[in-house]
Amino acid sequence: MTWPEPTPDARTGPSTRGPADLVITGCTALVHDEREEVGFVENATIVVRGGRIETVTAGPVTAGPAIAGRADPTTTGLAAAEHIDARGQVALPGLVNCHTHSPMVTLRGIAEDLPIEEWFNEFVWPIESNLQERDVELGARLACAEMIRGGVTCFADHYFSMDTVAAVTAESGLRANLGQAFFSSQGAEGRERSLDFALRHRDTADGRITTSLAPHAPYTVDDADLAATARLAREHGLLVHIHAAENRDQTEASLARHGRTPIEILAGAGLLDTDLLIAHGTGIVERDLPVLARASGRVGVASAPRGYLKFAWPTTTPVRALRELGIPVGLATDGAASNNSLDVWESMALTALAQKFTEADPRRLTSRQALHHATLQSARAVGLGERIGSLAPGLRADIVLVDLSGPHTQPVHDLAATLVHSARAGDVHTTIVDGRILMRDRELLTLDVPAVVREINARMPALIDRSHGRRIQDYDT
Repeated sequence: MTWPEPTPDARTGPSTRGPADLVITGCTALVHDEREEVGFVENATIVVRGGRIETVTAGPVTAGPAIAGRADPTTTGLAAAEHIDARGQVALPGLVNCHTHSPMVTLRGIAEDLPIEEWFNEFVWPIESNLQERDVELGARLACAEMIRGGVTCFADHYFSMDTVAAVTAESGLRANLGQAFFSSQGAEGRERSLDFALRHRDTADGRITTSLAPHAPYTVDDADLAATARLAREHGLLVHIHAAENRDQTEASLARHGRTPIEILAGAGLLDTDLLIAHGTGIVERDLPVLARASGRVGVASAPRGYLKFAWPTTTPVRALRELGIPVGLATDGAASNNSLDVWESMALTALAQKFTEADPRRLTSRQALHHATLQSARAVGLGERIGSLAPGLRADIVLVDLSGPHTQPVHDLAATLVHSARAGDVHTTIVDGRILMRDRELLTLDVPAVVREINARMPALIDRSHGRRIQDYDT
């Protein structure tokens, strides 16, 4: 492969500034070339310093004579505070979950085999009216543990009580873009709380937490609030994270009521001239494409195909059409109440399969293209493409190591296909964020799952009670 030029602050050879923070040796590394095509480097050595990837090289690195510190013989003398012998494993950029509601893991399996209207109105929104801060905290802890164990190093979250989620994220060691959700039914206060959260938490947790404004959707947030959100986003340089054109029924209802599609409503409010993350987009139609093409902001779309299949939606995110417009499509799970898991590996495989089926062409989406969506495109969709998404010098050291020695991944004839269609979240053995090891050899190092599970189960009776008849909102597209 032809390697891209390193970023200006990256070093292209072994450092003479003392021991590296972390050295990973013997792995096969997934890399992107200057055309952003995915390839693999065998017997790679990855050197991490100051939370960034310093070098990715084929074969062991030989340290210069000025290197001091604890050396490991497998690195041919290169010293590091930590060393991981990753022989037989694949190193990937950490996966990004581009749209989820992490505390909703507490509702995993609560409402199954239902149309979305009944799912929202009879179960999810009545139960969410019971949420206490402690429920949100415990749900976020369990979600962060699940994502770390599944090789997700960054997630984009859209929910309530986000001060609590931010605290859990910081403690867990994960990277996240967080947005405090609001509805127009909350009045101006909802939008103001979303802005206040975004400004207070932006670039906290040593820069691992970024923030967004999070209006819920065009059918729950009116035009005036959407326009005000766009103005605030431009004024403060914030991403906007919103559900829009989630399904074809929403698009048809919007046309019947307003004469405009949800995407056209976003454009009219000025949101396509901001940095924008659209969740789902399975209801994007042909007339939306020129509207999106005229967007002056950085627009991304998050696709969570498992939920679309569960709700029997007739369409999925139009990945090919969006990519032809230069719009990155990132992978997502949505909340575990609808998806049942936060498994981005499954989202990657289902995205590839759904696109083949929708396009009636087995050549779309290839395994390497699916890996591109799971890494670099996902990072760009959440506005972090300059920080993460690739194993390249100068980028943050968000890295996962995957063991392909299991019977379900052997033999390996096509490594990309094995990663997309055979590997599972449970094959992730080590998860690293900013150079810090959050899980090593399947052992979580930052979260206590058994304690969380015990308390969540004890709180369930009060949380899932629907006898009060309240809802936080009505689902009516």
